[in-house]
Amino acid sequence: MPQLNTSTWFITIMTMLPALYLMMQLKLLNMKYYSPPSQKNLNTQAFNKPWQLKWTKIYLPHLQPLHS
Repeated sequence: MPQLNTSTWFITIMTMLPALYLMMQLKLLNMKYYSPPSQKNLNTQAFNKPWQLKWTKIYLPHLQPLHS
C-alpha cells in the first residue's frame, strides 16, 4: 500500500486560509446592511381633553355605593 504524501499539505492549507478570508471579505463587502428605521420627531402637543378637566362618576370605584 503506497504511503500518503503529506509534504504539500502545509502549503496548501496556508494558502487556502488567506484565500478563504479574502473571499469572505468580498462577500461581506457586497452585502447590503440596512440601517434601522430612524425615529421621527413627533411634536407632542398637549390637547385639552374634557375628561382631564373634570372628575366624573365614571372614575368612581365600582364597589363603593353611590352617594347622591
